[in-house]
Amino acid sequence: MKKFIFVAILLVLYQFRDELFSFHSPAPEYAAQHEERVILYATDWCAYCKKTRKFLEQNNIPYYEYDVESSSEGYDQFKALGGRGVPLLLVNGKVIKGFDTKRILKYLEG
Repeated sequence: MKKFIFVAILLVLYQFRDELFSFHSPAPEYAAQHEERVILYATDWCAYCKKTRKFLEQNNIPYYEYDVESSSEGYDQFKALGGRGVPLLLVNGKVIKGFDTKRILKYLEG
């Protein structure tokens, strides 16, 4: 029973790892240098990056994009934010790893 509870706690922590990471170590203020509240770190070839772009455009959400393969500044920011995969978004100072429409909207609201 103790093992089950331990595994359950680990799963919950894993599920909310991005929130815990951003709470423990807030994202740098990269957005301060842009008018947009959303910064997208992406590549040209990534299918989820394309879905993210399409979602942002369909919802009239202005964003600034860095191609992490061609922009050294974008790549450095991406790595500093804990990026290991694309897309990675910075929404109102909060990091979102992956394509997650609910979180994008949630972080834009508050």
